[in-house]
Amino acid sequence: MAKVKVVNLKNEAVKDIEVSDSIWNVEVNEVVLSEAIKLQLASLRQGTHDTKDRSEVSGGGKKPWRQKGTGRARQGSTRAPHWPGGGIVFGPTPRDHGFKMNKKERRLAIKSALSDKYQTNALTVVDSLEVSTPKTKDLLATLNTLGLNGKTLIVTDGENGNVCLASRNSANLHIIEPTSVNVLDLVGADNVLIDEASVNKIEEVLK
Repeated sequence: MAKVKVVNLKNEAVKDIEVSDSIWNVEVNEVVLSEAIKLQLASLRQGTHDTKDRSEVSGGGKKPWRQKGTGRARQGSTRAPHWPGGGIVFGPTPRDHGFKMNKKERRLAIKSALSDKYQTNALTVVDSLEVSTPKTKDLLATLNTLGLNGKTLIVTDGENGNVCLASRNSANLHIIEPTSVNVLDLVGADNVLIDEASVNKIEEVLK
């Protein structure tokens, strides 16, 4: 079992807790991690890009001229792709960009992202994230005390109202619930701040 130091909001060591090696200290699988990131980014695409083919453009119902005798090349319709205003060949059409990824692979990707934060000392566990005010200034001061700079992902329960309110005014702070932990948020953060209760919830979900 791996051990993680738990601190309070004053950055004072409180205790050490044991966490599951199968979740927080696995070998990082970069291939699966990359596929999971692609999957999330693909699911964010709207896929509404569209072009008109020859059946959708206007005009061209009549043959421009007779087949023979004019000296010109034969033409069947002004909707053909080589005509001005004609249809587009093999253009993009609305579609879903998502693709399938096995459940075990998705879980391995999350475990790899969590393990990477643990192994690179980018994971901070606090005994509680209860703050007295909903002010962004106060929350940033607390993070500075904890030595957290750059983009920080805060993982805590949704009932933690003051933290949720205080984090909304900073572009470098993002807050999610433990049941919503995902690869894209983990990889995109420089630091992960998580309370002890959320560590247990993550282990319950991923065990």
